[in-house]
Amino acid sequence: MGLQLFVLLALSVSALSAQSTGFDGHWLGTLEVGPTKLRIALHIEKAADGSLSGKMDSIDQGASGIPLSAVTLAEKAISFTVPAVRGAYKGTLNATATAIEGEWSQGPNSLPLSFKRTAGVVDTSKPQEPKKPYPYEEREVSYENPAQGNKLAGTLTLPKGRTGVPAVVLISGSGPQNRDSAVFGHKIFLVLADHLTRKGIAVLRVDDRGVGGSSAVPGSTTLDFAKDVLAGVEFLKRVPEVNKAQIGLVGQSEGGLIAPIAASQSKDVAFIVMLAGTGVPGEQVLYAQAEAIIKVNGGGDDQVAANRQVQEKIFALLKTDLDDAALREKIKEVAGAAQAASAGNPWFRTFVKLDPRDYLKKVSCPVLALNGELDLQVLPKQNLPEIEKALKEGGNKDFRTATLPKLNHLMQTAKTGSIAEYAQSEETMAPLALNTVSDWILEKTTQKGK
Repeated sequence: MGLQLFVLLALSVSALSAQSTGFDGHWLGTLEVGPTKLRIALHIEKAADGSLSGKMDSIDQGASGIPLSAVTLAEKAISFTVPAVRGAYKGTLNATATAIEGEWSQGPNSLPLSFKRTAGVVDTSKPQEPKKPYPYEEREVSYENPAQGNKLAGTLTLPKGRTGVPAVVLISGSGPQNRDSAVFGHKIFLVLADHLTRKGIAVLRVDDRGVGGSSAVPGSTTLDFAKDVLAGVEFLKRVPEVNKAQIGLVGQSEGGLIAPIAASQSKDVAFIVMLAGTGVPGEQVLYAQAEAIIKVNGGGDDQVAANRQVQEKIFALLKTDLDDAALREKIKEVAGAAQAASAGNPWFRTFVKLDPRDYLKKVSCPVLALNGELDLQVLPKQNLPEIEKALKEGGNKDFRTATLPKLNHLMQTAKTGSIAEYAQSEETMAPLALNTVSDWILEKTTQKGK
C-alpha cells in the first residue's frame, strides 16, 4: 500500500577513480531517519572543464535514476540538490578527500549525513535474489491491453522442457513498480517468480503502467489495472507450454484487491492468491493502517485521533463531485500540499471507495488469502474475516484464509511489522510464505489435471 515516506533516490554511473583529491568518485554514507537506517551512495563525475555532476542511490529503498543538480566544490565546501525529492546537502571535505561531514535537508527536516570514499559501486543484492544461469527458461515479452490500447512489457519464466504447466500472473501493490516489484531494496517478484518456476509453475511478471517497457495511461485506477491483468491471462493462453485451464493470479497488497476484481470478470482465471489483500473498502483499511503505524512508532491516542480527523476530511472530499484540480485545492486547505498531490487523483479516489466484497462474492474459482500476523498496512483481523465472509456469501466452497506467524506486510519475518524493518531485513520473502503459495497452487492445479 502506498505511504508518504522519507524518500531518497538514486542512480548508477560509470566507474570513477577512487584516487581523486576532489569530490569526484564514489561515496557511501548512512542516513538515520528515526529507527530507519538508509545507506546512501553518491557517484560524482568531473567533466573536462572541471564541472561536476552526479547521481545518488538510496540503497535500502531500491531507488535509482535520479540525478543531482548544482553539484559544487568550493575550497572544501560541498553542496548539491536533488530536485526530484526537494532535497539538498551541504558538507565539508576533509584534508585527504576521503570523508565528508555534512547535513541533509528535505522539507522542514534536517539530519546529519557523513560520507566516506569507496572504491566502487556497492553490491545491493539480497541473499534470496537468484543468480544466473537459471535452471529454467526466461523470455522477454510484450503484448497489448486491447481495452485501452496500452502496451505491457515483462518477463515470462518457464520450466525447461515441459508442456501443460500451470501459470500465474503476478500483480504488484500500489504505486508504479517494475516487473521485479523492487521496493525497499528487495526484488519481491523476482524472488517469488524464481521460487514458483523452480516448482514447475510458469510466471508472468510485468512492468506497471508507465514503468520500464510498459506505456503510461494518465488517470489509471485499480479497475484499469484489472484489465491489464486479464490481458496477461490472454497472453498466457497463447503460450504453447502453458495449460490454458490452469492460469491463475497472485496479487500482493493492492494486487490482492485487483486479483478478485479480474477473476470476477473472467472464467479463464483458474485460481487466485491474495497476499495481504484487502477485504474492506480502502477508507477503512487506511484508518486502521494509520492507527497501527502511529502506535508501533510510539504515538498515543491523541495522535491517532488527530490523524483520523484529517483523514476523515480528505475522504469526505474524495466522495464529492469536485474535479481533480478543485479537489487538490480543497485537500491542500485541510492537509497541505503533499497530501493534495498524493490523494487528489483518480486512483486514490477510486481506491478509497472500492469495496472488495462486491467482487469477492462473484469469485467462483479457488482462493488462497494470506496475511502476515504483523502486517500493519492490511491488518489480518480486519480483512481476512471479511474476505472469508464474502466468499461464503457468494457460494464459493473452495478457499483458504490464513494468518502467517511473525510475518509483515511484505511477507518478511519481522519483529514489530514496522515499515522501518522492510529495508533493514535481509529476507525478501519468508520461506513459509513462498512454500505456502507454491504448495497450494500445485495442489489445485494437480487436482484439475487429474
